[in-house]
Amino acid sequence: MVKTMNIPLSVTCCLAITAVALGQPPNQTSGNVNLLIPQNLLGLVHAPEVHEELGLSPSQVGQLERLFEEIDGDWFRARILPPDQQYAEVERLERKLRAWFKQNASVEQRDRLEQLEYRAQGTRMLLRPDLGSRLELKASQQAKLAELARAANEATQQLRTATMKNQVTEELKDAVVQASTAEQRAPKTVLRPEQLQQLSQILGRPFDTTKLKRIYPMAPELVSVEHWINSEPITLKELRGKVVLVHFYAFQCHNCHANFDHYRKWHEEFDDNEVVVLGIQTPETSRERDPAAVIEAAEERKLDFPILVDLKSENWTAWSNTMWPTVYVIDKNGYLRHWWQGELNWKGATGDKTIHDLVVQLLGEETSGT
Repeated sequence: MVKTMNIPLSVTCCLAITAVALGQPPNQTSGNVNLLIPQNLLGLVHAPEVHEELGLSPSQVGQLERLFEEIDGDWFRARILPPDQQYAEVERLERKLRAWFKQNASVEQRDRLEQLEYRAQGTRMLLRPDLGSRLELKASQQAKLAELARAANEATQQLRTATMKNQVTEELKDAVVQASTAEQRAPKTVLRPEQLQQLSQILGRPFDTTKLKRIYPMAPELVSVEHWINSEPITLKELRGKVVLVHFYAFQCHNCHANFDHYRKWHEEFDDNEVVVLGIQTPETSRERDPAAVIEAAEERKLDFPILVDLKSENWTAWSNTMWPTVYVIDKNGYLRHWWQGELNWKGATGDKTIHDLVVQLLGEETSGT
């Protein structure tokens, strides 16, 4: 009798969703099977729970974080690249990460990381050539797995498109459920019993990657500028130990105005020694390129928190920001934990509550080294 696998069989696991949030498209239906496989390694190694599972020493974690400082900006900016370019860029960064582990980690740590990466990819780990080779998957099995993955992506994309157009139907919802369920069942419906048994052994002991919380990059450092409002020039590194709420805005942007009350509330509610609200004024109009006008607008709107006046849009570029307004939540160790594009309460949305609750949660977390 084949022992039941204790593995996550859903591709919609936490880290798969993370890959989408960072830009990896969920709707790839082309012939490139690689684009169907979630690139989760970078997200995995950012999670403290994974550091603990791998048995990384404080020295290893410190070295790893120095690597993050080098590669995380490129990782974050890759989220807006076209799918093929994004895949290539993330693959390049993953190679750097694997090289670091080869040089600085034990064989046991590297093997366990491979197991965690398989688990984080859910059913789509079976599309990986290395795992397919180990399981001796036949071409027909690989084709069926790819077919199920593409069908799930297509159904999901159709629902996403309909949602944006406010045209969601029950049929579209059902199609997503059916396609996702079929893919989740793929190990048992496509693999032979002996392959299932071997897969269970390859994956090792259970580990739930869906509960990892810190799976995004370190926030890009602020680009130095000439003009600041309500503050001397500061850096994000100087703010370590505090939760930071960075918001990109333009003072003549109507949608930005809709968020100002929330920024003011956060600035007033939270202790400055614990939470910093930091605005980045990025110009969209000619008037917004006048520092005096930016200062006047900030005073008029009672924006009393630190504001970086990014006249050349250098920080916009460094963060690959795409929308006014956008709010980024950075934890006490400098890692991005969430971001929200657009009005926080657009059409009944509760982005303000989502961010407020997350800030409260992050205040309870420890700073590295404490």
